[in-house]
Amino acid sequence: MTIRVAMLGCGTVGAQVVRLLTEQAGDLTARIGGEIELAGIAVRRPNRHPDIPAHLVTTDAAALVASDVDIVVEVIGGIEPARTLLTDALRAGKSVVTANKALLAEYAAELFAAADSSGADLYFEAAVAGAIPLLRPLRESLAGDRITRVMGIVNGTTNYILSAMDSSGAGYAETLDEASRLGYAEADPTADVDGYDAASKAAILASIAFHTRVTAADVYREGISAVTPADIAAAKALGRTIKLLAICERVDGSRTADGAEAVAVRVHPAMIPRSHPLAGVGGAFNAVFVEADAAGSLMFYGQGAGGAPTASAVLGDLVAVARNKVVGGRGPGESSYAALPVRPVSQVDTRYHVSLDVADRAGVLSAVASVFAEHDVSIAAVRQQGRSADASLVVVTHSAPDAALRSTVDKIAGLPVVHEVVSVMRVEGEEP
Repeated sequence: MTIRVAMLGCGTVGAQVVRLLTEQAGDLTARIGGEIELAGIAVRRPNRHPDIPAHLVTTDAAALVASDVDIVVEVIGGIEPARTLLTDALRAGKSVVTANKALLAEYAAELFAAADSSGADLYFEAAVAGAIPLLRPLRESLAGDRITRVMGIVNGTTNYILSAMDSSGAGYAETLDEASRLGYAEADPTADVDGYDAASKAAILASIAFHTRVTAADVYREGISAVTPADIAAAKALGRTIKLLAICERVDGSRTADGAEAVAVRVHPAMIPRSHPLAGVGGAFNAVFVEADAAGSLMFYGQGAGGAPTASAVLGDLVAVARNKVVGGRGPGESSYAALPVRPVSQVDTRYHVSLDVADRAGVLSAVASVFAEHDVSIAAVRQQGRSADASLVVVTHSAPDAALRSTVDKIAGLPVVHEVVSVMRVEGEEP
C-alpha cells in the first residue's frame, strides 16, 4: 500500500522532515507496513528551495490539499491559511499532522470536529516541546489516570536567556542580544519573551490533561522582559533560580468559592529552589513535570525546538497516522467531556517573593507585616538589610489567593515608609 503525503511548508522544520523521509524511506516502510510517497510540497517562494525536485514544488497549497493525497503535514505555522487548509483536508477525510501550536491553541475544537465528521486523524506531537514525547503519553499512556498538574519549561528561548542571566549576572537586554546572535531568538522575539508561545503550549497541555477545552485566551500570561539582575541575585541569595513556567493545574473543589472543581492555567516567571529538577534545565532545553493520581510524578526532558528535533516528532506522528491508514484504524480524537471551568489567576493560590526599598527605622517591618495580616496573607520568611538611611526588605509569603497578594502589594506600595516595590515574583516548587 502506498500512502501519499502532502507537505505544507518547507522551512527549518519542513526541510528536515523531507530529509528524514528520504534518508529513512526503507525503515519507515517497514515500520508502517506501506510506502510513504511525497506527493508535493507547497511553498511560497520556490526559488528558495533549489534542493527539492522541481516536480514536487508548488505554490498552490489548496490544490495540493485537494489532490489525491492521504495525509497532510503542516509546518507553515500561523492561523491562516493553515486553518482553512487543514479544515478542508480533515473534512475530506485526509488525516493531518501539524506542528502548529498557535492554531491548535485557538481552533483545536474546530479541527477535531472536522476530523470527527470524516473519521480522519489529527496528530500534533510537535506542537509542544519539540522532540520530547509528551502529548501522546498524555493522550494515550495516561488516559486511564487522573492528571492533577502539569508544570514545566516549554520555551527554549526564554530558558536560554534566564539561564544565561543566572550564570553571568548580565541584564535582560544584552542577554537577548546574545541569544539572537546565537540563533536562539527570532528576529522578532515577542512571541517567546512575552510568553505567547508558552501560553499556546499551556492551553494545549491543559486541554489534553484535564479533558477540557482551554484556549490561549484562557491562559494568564507574563513574559520575562521585566526580570532584572537584581531579581536573579535575590533568587540566588535564597537558594533559588528563576524560570518561565507553564503551570496547568486541576483546582480541587474545596479550594474554590463555589465548591466546584476547576482548571487554572498560567505562564509567568517564578522562583524555584535550586534543588528542584527544573532548576537544572539549562540552555534551550525543555522539561515538563506531570503529576497524576496513580502514576505519581513523571518528568519529560529534551530538546524543545530546532529543525531536526521537531522533525523527529512530526515523523513519529506521520508513522502513527500512516499505520492507521494501512490497518484501517484511527487514533484518539478530542476528549473534552469534563468541560471544567477555567479559573482566573486572581482565584489561584500562589506564593510571592516581594522585594522592597524601605526607610531604615523602627516600625517599618511592623507596618509592612500589618498590611499582609489585613489581607489574610501569611508571611513565611523575612530578610532585612540596612543601607545607610534606607534598607532592603524581602518578604516571602505562604500560599494565598493571587488577588489577595496583589491587593497587599498595592497597599504596601502606598505606605510612607516604603520607597519602592522593587520586584514581585511568584514562588513555585516548594511546599506551601
